[in-house]
Amino acid sequence: MSDETSSSWKSTLTACIPQRYVLGLMGFLAVANAYAMRGILNLAITEMVVNPKNKAHHHVDDPNACPGILEVKNHTDPNNEFDWDEQTQGYILSAFYWGYVLTHLPGGLLAQRFGGKQTLGLGILGTAVLTLLTPFAARAGPNWLIAVRLLEGLGEGTTFPALNQLLAQWVPPLERGRLGSLVFAGNQIGTVVSSALSGLLLDVYDWPIIFYLFGSAGVLWYVFWIFLCYNDPASHPFITEKEKDYLEETLGGIKRKEHLRVPWGSMATSLPLWALIIGQIGHDWGL
Repeated sequence: MSDETSSSWKSTLTACIPQRYVLGLMGFLAVANAYAMRGILNLAITEMVVNPKNKAHHHVDDPNACPGILEVKNHTDPNNEFDWDEQTQGYILSAFYWGYVLTHLPGGLLAQRFGGKQTLGLGILGTAVLTLLTPFAARAGPNWLIAVRLLEGLGEGTTFPALNQLLAQWVPPLERGRLGSLVFAGNQIGTVVSSALSGLLLDVYDWPIIFYLFGSAGVLWYVFWIFLCYNDPASHPFITEKEKDYLEETLGGIKRKEHLRVPWGSMATSLPLWALIIGQIGHDWGL
């Protein structure tokens, strides 16, 4: 009886909500949480580090005092835990991006070989677990924190290659603008929401709270991802036949051919490609 009830519930749910839209929503949440997890350290570090400002020199004008210069050193907060210099902070903040850039191409290859579901899912899950461990790594020392951030970058580097692989399997050409916009809007929305929420939390609680919050959100996202999303319509256990037939009809003629040669020369001399690259560099530089 319970199996029949479960089957009936799934049938009702999938009939009301096309599974490609579920994938789009979960992809949006993946990108939003990925950008939240990468960016929260930039805010938390202001509450973590005792960061002396430039020395301020004040002349003593009191005629009854000895002439001289009084040096005053201001701190953001003497109760902050870590006394890291600016160079160390730079290494910590940049470590994520050194890892991030390394797994873009491997991420695409992994998604092609094993499917986008696990490539994306395990990347986000790994980053979420490491985000939960960030306070412990910071207290163990800056080198540990640098290592954790580097590994987080390696995990998140698979996000966009895997998502593009999934969208190619699930989204018809006429819907790619709409669903693609939904998924990649997670970039900006995740950054804005996490920044605002982190600021509110840091005003009330100690800095580790934001790592626990967004790390837990990433783990929770992965649980839903495993049960709701699949590599392609053919492997989805409770997609409706109507939607499966529709996707097969609209996507069946544009399946990727195997062993295609990569046109490196044409790509290297393509002006539109270089325009996209330069535009993306400018976009990421602004972030």
